Amino acid sequence: MAFSALLVFALALIVAAGTPGPSIAALVARVLSNGMRDVLPFLAAMWLGEALWLGCAVAGLAVIARTFGTFFIVLKFIGVAYLMFLAWKMWFAPTDADARKLPEGQSPWRMFCAGLVVTLGNPKIMVFYLALLPTLVDLSRVGTLAWLELTLTMFVVLASVDFAWALLAARARALLTSRRALKIANRTSATVMAGAAVEIATR
Repeated sequence: MAFSALLVFALALIVAAGTPGPSIAALVARVLSNGMRDVLPFLAAMWLGEALWLGCAVAGLAVIARTFGTFFIVLKFIGVAYLMFLAWKMWFAPTDADARKLPEGQSPWRMFCAGLVVTLGNPKIMVFYLALLPTLVDLSRVGTLAWLELTLTMFVVLASVDFAWALLAARARALLTSRRALKIANRTSATVMAGAAVEIATR
């Protein structure tokens, strides 16, 4: 693909991915509550889900979202339920531990599954790609190389944006040293996480 086309794709994705939404809210809330270490599987799953949607869009498989619409609705609400469960745990998280020690988080596998379910349960991601890609490439003639270039660009953009948000949240978390501050952070994170779940559910 032409470099200019990849640049336009990257810029559009930066705007879309960098705008605070349910995924960013869930990410920031998780980092504030548990630190950076247990969000990495969640991020990896989100990126994998985005790559799958991008692949579907490149392959012209929008029909999948229509044919298996019920499946994606079920996936979406499984993701919503899990985000609400995380919000509940954040709300009641203990605050009497050493503030410098990261609390024990969810298992990497559970976090990975949560990220994948949340992303795959949102076919609007593919709609974004379907709206953008025809302006950059002829989807009826796109080859493996162009698909790889788009996917690599997507990974670079998403990793940069998501890590930037996560690092900002981690720095804010580092300032929380008192029990009261930790309680406020946990309750705020729980509220944000629940809000993200409600936003996803009502889309």
